[in-house]
Amino acid sequence: MFDFLYYDFSQLLTWSNVFAIIFGTLFGLLIGALPGLGPTVGVALLLPLTYTMDTVPAILMLVALYQAAEYGGSITSIVLGIPGTAAAVATVLDGNAMAKDGYPGKALAYSLIPSTIGGLIGILALMMLTVPLTKLTIKFADPELFLIALLGLISVVSLSSRDIPKSVISVLLGLLLGTIGLDVFTGSARFTMGSIHFMEGLSLIAVLTGLFAISEVLSMVTDDLRKRYVTNTQNLKVSLIWSELKSVWKSTTKGSVIGVIAGIIPGLGASAASWLAYTEAKRVSKNPEKFGKGEPNGIAAPEAANNAVVGGNLVPLLTLGIPGSATVAVIMGAFMIQGIQPGPQVFKNEPDLIYGIFWGFFAATILMYVFGKYTTSVWARLLTIPNYILIPIVFIACVIGAYAHKESHFDVWLALFIGLIGFMIKKLDYSFPAFILAFVLGPLMESSLRRSLMLSEGSYSIFISRGYSIGIIILILLIVGATVYGNWKRKKTAQTDRVNM
Repeated sequence: MFDFLYYDFSQLLTWSNVFAIIFGTLFGLLIGALPGLGPTVGVALLLPLTYTMDTVPAILMLVALYQAAEYGGSITSIVLGIPGTAAAVATVLDGNAMAKDGYPGKALAYSLIPSTIGGLIGILALMMLTVPLTKLTIKFADPELFLIALLGLISVVSLSSRDIPKSVISVLLGLLLGTIGLDVFTGSARFTMGSIHFMEGLSLIAVLTGLFAISEVLSMVTDDLRKRYVTNTQNLKVSLIWSELKSVWKSTTKGSVIGVIAGIIPGLGASAASWLAYTEAKRVSKNPEKFGKGEPNGIAAPEAANNAVVGGNLVPLLTLGIPGSATVAVIMGAFMIQGIQPGPQVFKNEPDLIYGIFWGFFAATILMYVFGKYTTSVWARLLTIPNYILIPIVFIACVIGAYAHKESHFDVWLALFIGLIGFMIKKLDYSFPAFILAFVLGPLMESSLRRSLMLSEGSYSIFISRGYSIGIIILILLIVGATVYGNWKRKKTAQTDRVNM
C-alpha cells in the first residue's frame, strides 16, 4: 500500500520531467486565467506535444496544467468578477467582492493557499486509495466493468446535469459515434459510409480538439473581436498572516474532502464540488449573512474543493480505466497515445510510471503555489490581450494538434466539423462532459457487455449472480433513486411556492 514511498526519485528528477512540470504549471495558470478556456481546452491544446515525449513527462505536463488551471480560474474571478473556469463561478461571489473592497491580493491568497492544500489532499487521497482499490478492481471481470462504465454515465447525467433529458441525448450521441469503425468481434464495418478514414473509428484527438477548443474559438469569434478586459494590477501581493489562514482552516479542510469525493465519482466534477463546498461553508458559518460580501470562507471552500477534485478524478482512471471528467478523458487520450491503457494492470506492469506521476503531481502542486504567489500580476496583465490576437493563436494550435496525431488532413476537417457541431449544441445547452465520457466509455461498455453475454450464453443473469456486480447495481439504483426524489421534491416545492403566491 505504501510502495510509493520507496520510489527512486532520481527517475523523476530529469530535465525532461522538470521542464514538463514547470511548463504545464505556467501554461495552466495562463489558460485558467483566460476567461472561457479552462483546463479541458488547455489539455487538448497541449496534447499534440505529447506525441514525441516519453510517458512520464507527457502525463506530468498535462496533470500539472490541470491542477494549475483550476487555481488560475480564480484570478479572473477575483480580479474581474468573470469566472475563468466553470469551477470558479462560486469564487466570484466573495472573491470579487473582497477585491472591490481594495484587497484583491488578499482574496487571491485566500484562493491560492486553500487551492494548494486542496490539491495536496487530493494527491494524498490518490496515493492512499489507488493501490487498495486496484487490488479490488483487478478482481473485476467484464460484467463489473460494464456496470462501472454504466455507473459513470448515470452519474454524469444524474449528479452534474441541469437538464437531464439533454444530458441523456448527449450520452446517446456519444455512444452512437463511439460505434463507428470496424466491429472488434466480427470485423464488419459499421457506419463508415464506405470511407477508409472511418475504419478505425473517429479520432479521439480530433473529437476532443473540435468539441472543446474549436467550438470555443467559434464562440469567441461571435463575440466582440476587440473585446479586452480592463484590470487593476494594484494591491496584488498574494499573502496572508497566520490568523487569517487559521480562520479558513475548517472550510479548507472540509472543501478538500468534498472535492476528493466529488472527483472520485465519475462525472460529478469540479463545478459541482465547488458549489457543494460553498454551500456547506455557508451552512455551518456563524455569520452566513456575510457570504457574498467578501467572506474569506466563501473563497477558501470552493477553491480547496476544485483543486482536490483533480486528484480524485485520477482515481477512477488509474484503478478502473474510466475517466472521472472530460479533462481526464483527454489525459486518458495521452496515455493511449503512449500505448498504455489506464487501469489496474498498469500498477502490475509499470508501477514506477504510476509512482512517478504521483510524486510529479505533488511537485506540480507545490510549484503552482510558488508561481501563483509570484506571477499573479503577470497573468492579470495578460488578461488585456484582445480577442483578435488570441483567436488566431488558439485556432492554429487546434489545427496543428488535429493534424499532428496521424498527419491526416481528414482529421483536421473532422475537428473543424465537430467544432461547428459543438458550437451549435453548446448554444442549445447540451452536455459536453456527458458526450465525451460516453464517447470514451462506449467501446469499453460494448466489448464488456458482449463478452459477458457470450460467457453466459445470452443470459443477463450474469450481471446479478456476482457479489461485486450486485453491489454496483445497488449503487446505480441509489443514484437514480436520489435523482428521482430530488426532482420530485423540487417540483413539489415549486408548486407550493406558486400556490402561496
